[in-house]
Amino acid sequence: MTTYNLLQAEQAKPIKMWTQGVPVDEKAKAQLIKTAQLPFIFQHIAVMPDVHVGKGSTIGSVIPTLGAIIPAAVGVDIGCGMMAVQTSLMATDLPDNLLALRQEIEKAVPHGLTPRHRGRDQGSWQDPPSVVDQYWLQLLPGFEQLTAKYPRFLNTNNYRHLGTLGTGNHFIEICLDEAERVWIMLHSGSRGIGNAIGTFFIELAKKDMQVHIQNLPDENLAYLREGTEHFEDYVSAVHWAQEFARLNRETMMHNVITALRKVISKPFNTHLAAVNCHHNYVQKEQHFGAEVFITRKGAVSARTGELGIIPGSMGAQSYIVRGLGNADSFCSCSHGAGRVMSRTAAKKQFSIADQIQATAHVECRKDAGVIDEIPMAYKDIDAVMTAQNELVEIVYRLRQVVCVKG
Repeated sequence: MTTYNLLQAEQAKPIKMWTQGVPVDEKAKAQLIKTAQLPFIFQHIAVMPDVHVGKGSTIGSVIPTLGAIIPAAVGVDIGCGMMAVQTSLMATDLPDNLLALRQEIEKAVPHGLTPRHRGRDQGSWQDPPSVVDQYWLQLLPGFEQLTAKYPRFLNTNNYRHLGTLGTGNHFIEICLDEAERVWIMLHSGSRGIGNAIGTFFIELAKKDMQVHIQNLPDENLAYLREGTEHFEDYVSAVHWAQEFARLNRETMMHNVITALRKVISKPFNTHLAAVNCHHNYVQKEQHFGAEVFITRKGAVSARTGELGIIPGSMGAQSYIVRGLGNADSFCSCSHGAGRVMSRTAAKKQFSIADQIQATAHVECRKDAGVIDEIPMAYKDIDAVMTAQNELVEIVYRLRQVVCVKG
């Protein structure tokens, strides 16, 4: 039985949407159609149930392309994704008051952002610990190669952002599964350097297409053609940024585990189960007998047996899932619940009292600065999971007890 909805428009490839029982904004549909009209789209576009409007192309979409990549579809948080590890700790091993644990994590991982005119950025390292150096050594050869051709990237937050959280919907959580086992879960990407790479190549694609850009349905769909110098440079840079993002999560996880050991004296093991997956990235894959570029803009790889992470909103359940290898979805699933309103709308509609009530069971910030992340600003994660039951199966259900926001 087919569980996707088919959206078909004139002069556009088909759009297969796993959105039954989940609201989809009409603006998101219009944006999907614009992307589907590009001449190099392969087969069809696959749409996940957390779909919502993004810059250029829609968040929660899987875009297969032949001979071209759209930098704005990959976005500026290149390699953004999730990491989760299961520990040997049980809920009863956690302290009764979780505030000290949250504060220890906040000390262990730089987070947030200080405006430039206010001095040192709280979201970057002042004096990076040795673990940052160890991971940076893995990234250094690629960084030197990148900056030899593009020295502009030397003047970015790179080394000092490795092992830092960022802002917005990035988070670190202590969670419990159904058996009351303790998990650590976090969400972040390639930080300042990824943003710089993404922004630069998006503008470069627009510049390269100046003559033809008026023929595009949206200038943010400007693309780089395979075989051109800038295409090869972008692929190299984006793969490096994706590796930065993966190692950024590993560095943070190392420091969160260290923080946990400071608060909990009982010895414990980690990585009894572990997942580290991107949900904003591009790579070559085999689908329908062809080698194509797959851009997952807010989507997770879900090949048969592959583990992934689908987080709920702040205060809602999250899921560790196993892929079912659905060919029509290009072996993909959603990357979360998906917003139903903008951050500005959420701040206007909800109050601090609403935030306190919605996160009553979580040790977290409950101030005006995080109202835009309130659970009601997101789709119902249970409906999202039901809509994609032919894409993944649930392995663990997690609920947060501590949440650190950027």
